[in-house]
Formats: sequence, structure tokens, C-alpha cells
Amino acid sequence: MFDRIIYISDSEARVHIHNLNTIVEDLMNLHVLFEDDEKKVLAEIDSISEDIITTRFLGEVVNNQFFTGIIRKPKINSSVRIITRDEFAMLVMKEGKETILLGTSPLYHDYPIRVNVNDLFSFHLCIMGNTGSGKSCGVARLLQNVFNCPGFLPYNANFIIFDSTGEYRNALSNINSIDPNYRYNLYSTSEEIKDDEEVLKIPLWLLTIDDFALLLSATSPTQIPIIERMLQLVHIFQSPDVNVEAYKDHLIAKAIMTILYSNSTSAKKRDDIFSILSTCSTPNFNLDTEIMGVGYSRRFRECFEIETDGDFAEAVLITRYITEHIHKEFDQMKFNQINYFTLEDLEIALNFTLISEGWLKNEQTYGDSLTLKVKLHTLILSGYSRFFRLDKFIDKRKYLYDMLFDNNGRKYQVINFNLEDVDDNFAKVLTKIFSKIVFDFAKKLEPRASIPFNIIIEEAHRYIQNNDIDNYLLGYNIFDRISKEGRKYGVMLTLISQRPVEISETVISQCSNFLIFKLNHPRDVEYIKKMVPNINSEIVDKQKVLQVGNCVGFGHAFKVPMIIKMELPNPMPLSSNADVYARWTYKEEK
Repeated sequence: MFDRIIYISDSEARVHIHNLNTIVEDLMNLHVLFEDDEKKVLAEIDSISEDIITTRFLGEVVNNQFFTGIIRKPKINSSVRIITRDEFAMLVMKEGKETILLGTSPLYHDYPIRVNVNDLFSFHLCIMGNTGSGKSCGVARLLQNVFNCPGFLPYNANFIIFDSTGEYRNALSNINSIDPNYRYNLYSTSEEIKDDEEVLKIPLWLLTIDDFALLLSATSPTQIPIIERMLQLVHIFQSPDVNVEAYKDHLIAKAIMTILYSNSTSAKKRDDIFSILSTCSTPNFNLDTEIMGVGYSRRFRECFEIETDGDFAEAVLITRYITEHIHKEFDQMKFNQINYFTLEDLEIALNFTLISEGWLKNEQTYGDSLTLKVKLHTLILSGYSRFFRLDKFIDKRKYLYDMLFDNNGRKYQVINFNLEDVDDNFAKVLTKIFSKIVFDFAKKLEPRASIPFNIIIEEAHRYIQNNDIDNYLLGYNIFDRISKEGRKYGVMLTLISQRPVEISETVISQCSNFLIFKLNHPRDVEYIKKMVPNINSEIVDKQKVLQVGNCVGFGHAFKVPMIIKMELPNPMPLSSNADVYARWTYKEEK
């Protein structure tokens, strides 16, 4: 078949073919060996033109083992032949306890393609492809293969799926039928919870300043100190060791005193004080509180009547009463423990924050302060508030334990967050919050990476985006941080997307393994060429002609890039097209 080598460069060789018309097999993408008396060089056929084939060097074969990369090129008089099916085995992993089946090779008569578990799942993985190219089926099949692997019981696996469209419930909910040790848990965002679902709940007290900045849609770094002070106050207000009423009186008294000593007119001072008491009040500080003078009393509102000289009628009485409630020791108080609180408690703390620090009186911070106030109140009134309503305190370790184990202490291997009933913005926040909780937990584990987590994000381009405001607002993005640091703590990302061009460049660049299904959009194809490490045009070009359910796999888990045919999952995910014909067909009632 192969006549002679006619050209050799650093990366490729061209070979003349004789009797091309008699060749019946498809040569494209097959692997060939260049053999001489000293070495064997493996290459892949990239193109065929008339009687010339162009091959790209992949590595060397030594003692029937393949090694990526070459130093010495084949000799010009080397013999050339296509590798056998048995020789293809050296390019894939052999069946064993540490390997799982990924798919088969359509080029080598459906030879099984296996990968090492660590090589695939201890690194970040990116799965790309057009809608309908087979991504969801591929992911479902991959996970089903993990739990169907003979001789391997991944009891301690932790797959956390953020399912934006509810696709994977059908495909993964019955893994306990494979083995009774396997369990699946579904957290739903629907208002109507089914029997096999749990209500998605998030303990507010486990959220950090950064989490609340995302939850309240903060847009400016000047809002961060407001959120920080709000959290300090809400924990102080909920502390059993603090005289909360006296502390609130102290905050109101200081705020009023600040206004009384301002340069505003008496009418403006009165309006500002009444505004404070309309949002923050206690039994000792409200408009109807009675203040005792010498032989008489006045309601608080009556003390602010303005006389003809422009002063308050009871200025001395007011000042004395307010001063009695200011206690300097409260100014140094910080919260020293995490306490249970609700969204309503948080709103009260925010109101006290805004009046005690004077943010609403500052022209530069007024808009930022008001935005947070409106966002929090809107969240309380919205249906999304149900996700944050828990009836008792739970710490982070117990919260994660309940997520990973059922009431009988049996382990969940797959935790699916079904986000299809919330909008993209809120789903993005939830995904970031949960990912951060997991990452912060994993960072503190001893020994390091002792509990690995694989976070799978469907429609990743919705949540992991370029130019995300997080970097400006917080100084970092949680997915950028996980992509750069997560691997050493045992937190790995699996990104699934049909628009890779919209995914964060930092995150893409940190992925070590790729499964690329068919992609058509030229911007996506060009983006992959530029951003994906260790890729060349030949690999990208392979995916353009793939059939549905086939992908190009390359990266750390693969010795060479290869085309993989993945079996259909059983059961299937809910990702197929609508049966328009069946739905359009008129059926006469019987």
C-alpha cells in the first residue's frame, strides 16, 4: 500500500501511495508506524491528496509501549504500515480496577477505549458541542459507566451536578438498581416537591460576605463594608450573650445624636430622626415613647416641635434622654460566634447598619446603600426566600454531611441540583455559593484532598463567564479559583457547554481533559484553537465531521487524541427533541 517516504519535517511526514484505487478502507485518522532498524515512530494520517498522504508524528513505540513525543525522526527509508487492532491496544488503557470504559473506537472496529479513573476525574474536564450533538447523553453514559464498572465500587464518589434544565434526573436516579450501595439525591427548586426530591435549603449563617454580595447583586466595592457591618450586627442581635435591646438603643441614640449636631435646619433634623425611627425602633426609641421630664412627660414626637426661634421645644430633654442610652463599650463589640438568623433578621440588621454608619446620609454611598436595601427586601418578598428558610441552626460540617448522607447514614454518590425552576441570575448565584461552600470545606480537610468532589456544571457558559463582575467586586471569581487551586484540594470541575467562547478563559485554560462533540460556530472553533492547551488545528478539524454521539477526546487521560463513539445511556437523560409529528397529529377521540 505505502510506497516510500518523500518528505519529513519536524512534525509530519508525507508518504507516496501506489495503487490508490485498489485501497478499500478509509485511511483518514488511522495510525501508522514508521519502522527502521533503530526505532518505531507512531503517526496519524491527517490528509490524503491524490497519491500522497500526510501524517503527523505522535510519539515513539519502545518495547510495545507508546511514549508521547519524539526526538529522532524516522529515516527516509523507513517502512510504513498501518497499525493492527492489537497494536492499537497500546494507545488505550487495559481493562482493570482503576480504569473505566469511555466508549469505543469507530476506526478500529469498535475497540474499547478505557481511561484511568485518576487521569480523567482528578483533573478538570471540559465537554463541548452543539445542541443535539450528544453532550448530555455522553455525560450520562460516562457517569453510568463509572457505577457499572465491574470490580470497582466508587462508594465514596461525590458527583455534584448543577442541572440547569433537569436533564439528568431520569438518567441517574436509578443507580441503586446497579448496586444497593449507590444512592442518588435530588434537590429541587420547584415549589411543588415530588416524593423523590428534597427542598433546596441554604443556611444563611453559613454564607460569607462575598456570598451575600452575590446574593444581593452588589455592583460596587463600596457595598462590601455595608454587607460586612450588616453581618456583624445580625450575629450580635442574635447572640444570647448580648443585651440586644440596649445595644439597639445605643445604635439609634448615636445616629440621632449625629443628626442633632449636624449643620442641617431643625426641620431637616426632625425629618431625618423620624425617618430613622420609621425603620429602626425599640420600646425606648419610637415616636410614641414617653420621655419623663421634671414633673411632666412628653412623647418622643412632641419633643421635636419647633419653636419660633427655630430650636426644638425640648432640646435639653432630648439630649439628656439620648445620652443616657449611649454606652461606649458597645462601640468595640464584635460578633464571636455564628448564630441562627432569618432574612427578616438580616433586614433589621441592614436597617441598623445604614442608620448607624450614616451610609444613607452620604451622597456618594446613598445609591449603593439603597440598592442593597431594595434587593434584600425584594428577596424576602419573592418566592426565592423559601430556599433560605430553615427552622433550626446547623453548622457547615453537619450541613454537608446531610447533603452527602441520608438519614440512615448511607452515602449519596450523586447529588443533583435541579435549577430549572429559577432564572439564570439566581441559578448562577446558587451555583457559586454551593461551589464555594464545597471548596472552603475541602481546603480545611486533613489529610488534604481526602474527600474528592467532582462538580459538574451543565450549560457552564451561563455561570462561568468572561468579564464576570466578581473579579471587580470581590477580587476573585470562585470558579477561577477552583480551576487554579481546586485540584490539589480534591475539587474538580466538569464543564458542559455549547458556547465555549462565553466561558471564562482562565477556567478553560486550566482544564486538562477535553471531550469535543460536533461544533459548528466559527467563533467557538477559533476560541478552542486559541484557548485550549496542547491542541492543534488537526484535532479541532476532526470534530467538524463527527456523527451525533461521537467526540474527540484528548488531554491528560489520553495517550493520543482519538475519536470516540459513546454508547447511548440507559436510561436516557431528558434531552431529546420534541416529537413534533406525534404532537401535531390529530387523534380523533374514540
